[in-house]
Amino acid sequence: MSRISDPREFGRVAVLLGGSSSEREVSLDSGAGVLAALQRRGVEAFAIDGVPALVDAIRDGGVDRVFNILHGTRGGGEDGVLQGLLDALGVPYTGTGVLGAALSMDKIRSKQVWQALGLPTPDYRVLHPGDDVAAAAASLGLPVIVKPAREGSSVGVSRVHAPDDLEQAVALAARYDGQLLMERMIEGDEFTVAILDGVALPSIRIVPAGTWYDYHAKYVADDTQYLCPGSDGEEEQRLRALALDAFNALDVTGWGRVDVMRDRQGGFWLLEVNTAPGMTSHSLVPKAAAAVGIGYDELCWRVLEGSLDRGGRA
Repeated sequence: MSRISDPREFGRVAVLLGGSSSEREVSLDSGAGVLAALQRRGVEAFAIDGVPALVDAIRDGGVDRVFNILHGTRGGGEDGVLQGLLDALGVPYTGTGVLGAALSMDKIRSKQVWQALGLPTPDYRVLHPGDDVAAAAASLGLPVIVKPAREGSSVGVSRVHAPDDLEQAVALAARYDGQLLMERMIEGDEFTVAILDGVALPSIRIVPAGTWYDYHAKYVADDTQYLCPGSDGEEEQRLRALALDAFNALDVTGWGRVDVMRDRQGGFWLLEVNTAPGMTSHSLVPKAAAAVGIGYDELCWRVLEGSLDRGGRA
């Protein structure tokens, strides 16, 4: 249930989209949907492309709060940099704060926190320049996943089944800044659980037409199946509880999405948390919200309401 009914209480809302990360195009698509939804509900919302333009608008006194729908790092809004900036300027914003964003964006640090708390996440190795990647893969056991530690939307990710493919996978991941991560590949079913206002929504089981849920399956293909809820009974409750534990462990607040794998024996394994998930026509959080009767426009409103929990005014 919405907490407020008058859109004027939000003031002037900058829908922050685009940016300069590798996920720019997805963010533009997500932001267009959010902007239209807020405007349909009477919110004085307008689009701003990227952080420098946002800073200019704040300096000009034209922003009361920010709906952050930037994706990624280095000009995206999911790595804690934007959150720290807005905290310093006293401008309320949607989503999590600095620590939750920074920990979630860094898959290595996420896994370290989860392991310290006894939460299940696949074994991994951090790859440094000059490391023996074949030895790392042998220690984990093929197949493995090789990916940049601080990217999203499957950018730079490879599935490696044979030793001869390791060099190419590392070269692809190394195109992106930051550390590289090699992770034991969990073979089974992929799930995602959306979190909204401290509640885990029904899970979604993702069934791509191809061999795995890559960038094409996420944002281009129309033949990917999304089963919601993805499980039932005790298993569904166990999955939602695990996702909420993972979300809270990284100090994430507001809204987000937790990606999980189920192995062939029925065990769940945490992959990552997204703190500004996609809101495109293919995106998963709107699908989960719809399963409990929350339409797209209402979802955007509820996410924006989360900015009211942050003190400060522009």
